[in-house]
Amino acid sequence: MFIVYVLKSEVAEKSYVGITDSLARRLEQHNKGKSFYTKRYKPWKLIYKEEFLGRNEARKREKYFKSASGRRYLRKNIFKE
Repeated sequence: MFIVYVLKSEVAEKSYVGITDSLARRLEQHNKGKSFYTKRYKPWKLIYKEEFLGRNEARKREKYFKSASGRRYLRKNIFKE
């Protein structure tokens, strides 16, 4: 099982989209500063996830979220506050 996830920084107006097979491990890595981009804006909070059986389907969804239309979707449906 693969998970596409969206994180939101608790200290800055930043978000991060990624893919993993272990969400708990990956979130811990982000919050310990083991990722180049995310270490500058930690701590991170999980705000959205989707699960997929295959890596290819998960990768397609991750790429969509990183596209202009995917970012619009996230702003409209996920980041609404």
